[in-house]
Amino acid sequence: MARFMDVHNRFVGVTAEQLRKAYPPERMSSAGYWLSFARIIDVPFETCVATLESWQRTGPDGELRIGQSLLCGPIEHDRRYGTCRIEAGLARGPLRPPLRMRLDIDPWSTSLSRTALELVPYQLIRPTAAYFRSGHLLLDSLTCSLRQRTCRRSA
Repeated sequence: MARFMDVHNRFVGVTAEQLRKAYPPERMSSAGYWLSFARIIDVPFETCVATLESWQRTGPDGELRIGQSLLCGPIEHDRRYGTCRIEAGLARGPLRPPLRMRLDIDPWSTSLSRTALELVPYQLIRPTAAYFRSGHLLLDSLTCSLRQRTCRRSA
């Protein structure tokens, strides 16, 4: 079975079938797909959601700051599909207002205990270098924190 690896987005060990299901051709041709940011992390879905919820409880007004960006709660649970979603404000610089986005949290694989995170814009945007830098920084910081939290729990 073919496996893909995208070092920048950390799609390590992802099969072609999993990619086709997660990113069908009609979705890949949409503008939102090309302007979103995705990561697959080796953290169980339930652990990921519980950690985000606990971090939000400690923040003011249920907000979680990650660098200059923030996640605004509460986390919405979709029981039908077993996924979660939270609103995000992506900081793009000191003179620009945060860009309204959503963070989708999906179980990627139950057998491998992986979670898929995708940051998607709510509106049409002009894709600038600051936008891509901020989006990657937000997801990189979030995934690093989630992995560290999971490693500390298991140690």
